[in-house]
Amino acid sequence: MKLEVRFGGSGGQGVVLAARILGEAAVMDGKNALQTQQYGAEARGSLTKSEVIISDAKIGFPAVRKSDVLATMSQEATDKMLKDLKESGTLIVDSSNVASVPEVKATVFSLPITETARRTPGGELRANMVMLGAFTRITGVVTRESVEVAIRGRLSQSAEANLRAFWAGYEMKPDSCVAT
Repeated sequence: MKLEVRFGGSGGQGVVLAARILGEAAVMDGKNALQTQQYGAEARGSLTKSEVIISDAKIGFPAVRKSDVLATMSQEATDKMLKDLKESGTLIVDSSNVASVPEVKATVFSLPITETARRTPGGELRANMVMLGAFTRITGVVTRESVEVAIRGRLSQSAEANLRAFWAGYEMKPDSCVAT
């Protein structure tokens, strides 16, 4: 098993943190993981992407070529990163911030990520954890328990609020939100 994942959004939305936690959870589940990130010089508000490769075997190339899963939290990220999603892949978009999803052959989940985060402690700042929860439920690539442990380890000061946001995303009903 090898899964190439790309998270995309705007600087400040926490896509790098979500990817780091995903990578740590994968390692806890006994898999190999490699995580990288890229963001604009101005950081906050600029296009940001973070990638995670998860594999049962050694990872030979340290970058995502064609993503199996693309999770986007902004329209710009969706528009610019969609070209690198495999036709057989999975697209998860934050419908709170992505108004237009181009037609693709991939399976599309359009979920109100930021809107859901606004109803959790910490509000919009926790949208990345809501996305991580939805991602975990949809893909099943890591266990919910390993993500929870990774959140507690990386975000010890604010773990409970982040876990509530993660659970809100995990509890979303993705089957009813499939766009294609």
